[in-house]
Amino acid sequence: MSRLREAGETTSWLAAAGVSLAVLALAGCGAKAQDDDAAPPPPVTVAQPLVQPVEEWSEHTGRFVAAQSVDVRPRVSGYLQQIHFTDGQYVQKGQLLFTIDPLPLQAQVDRAKADVGQAEARLARAQSEFDRAQALREADAISAEEFDARREAVAQSKSAKAAAQAALRANDLDLGYTRVYAPISGRISDRRVDGGNLVQAGQTVLTTIVSLDPIHFEFSAPEALLSGAGGPALTPGAPREVALKLEGESDFAHHGKLDFVDNRIDPSTGTIRGRAVFQNKGEFTPGQYGRVRLLAAASGPSVLLPEAAINTDQSRKYVLVVNAKNLVEYRPVELGTTYQGLRVIRSGLKGGERVVVNGLQRAIPGQPVKPEFARPAREAAAAQAKTAG
Repeated sequence: MSRLREAGETTSWLAAAGVSLAVLALAGCGAKAQDDDAAPPPPVTVAQPLVQPVEEWSEHTGRFVAAQSVDVRPRVSGYLQQIHFTDGQYVQKGQLLFTIDPLPLQAQVDRAKADVGQAEARLARAQSEFDRAQALREADAISAEEFDARREAVAQSKSAKAAAQAALRANDLDLGYTRVYAPISGRISDRRVDGGNLVQAGQTVLTTIVSLDPIHFEFSAPEALLSGAGGPALTPGAPREVALKLEGESDFAHHGKLDFVDNRIDPSTGTIRGRAVFQNKGEFTPGQYGRVRLLAAASGPSVLLPEAAINTDQSRKYVLVVNAKNLVEYRPVELGTTYQGLRVIRSGLKGGERVVVNGLQRAIPGQPVKPEFARPAREAAAAQAKTAG
């Protein structure tokens, strides 16, 4: 009985082992069949970049600054007597703005005139005494010491007269400074001091004046835009046309010229200061913000791609290129401006590559793909925009 039980258990174990081997054999056959039927490379759509001349621009935010700005201060101290302008009006250079009480300075001028008269009288007397001493000296009737003393008296009197005349001129100038004139033409601010107040020479700000035409627009641009760095050249001393739009405007309708580039780069921001000049017929106000557009320096043809072909890897832009072996390559690129729906590629592509424009999720760097050519880049961009819309 025990032998029968052992024989039955052996038969069951062999049967189970046979089933397991059969399962393993079937699994092996399935794996081999799967390897034989491996999935083909995924299809992707590629396109060659467009290469053509492009007028490339760069845009920068800045603000208007007056070409000339003056704080009007008195040159003499005194009580402000009269104001001769309306706050905010346009004034011409040389226009009378303020009058300071002239009476104290007029008195100083009168006293200086009297001092000049006294000096002239002393000089005349000293000259007369010297003339007599000269005649006496010829007759040997006066000592050499006396003669020299009278000659010295004449020289001192001449010096005293010159000093008195200089003091008179200084007092005349001060008297003239009681009338404050506009040093430049432009728009004047409001009065900072009302009539009757005491103003201090060189300290009290009476008002300010800013010139309006022409007017400057100042902005900061990346150092890459310096001449020779591959962008719109900020070449010192080389006028370049610029366009500008104000807040709320859609077009760059205002045109001017780049007239200044600073002589150093700000190390804290990596930017350099530039300035454009515009004619102003009332459209612009100092302090007003706007956006300026710089035209790039003339260069060779540019490489263009649709935005759909450009990817972002953290802070770096890249495209996927299919090489001659149909393998995907990762290619970092530097972007330029947008031109007619396409993006300018400043570096990273030469123009003859096959760039993946559709099926990016199936294109893995280093893996094979099946490339299919798309329509030209411009048509692809238009189609993408239509689909997105």
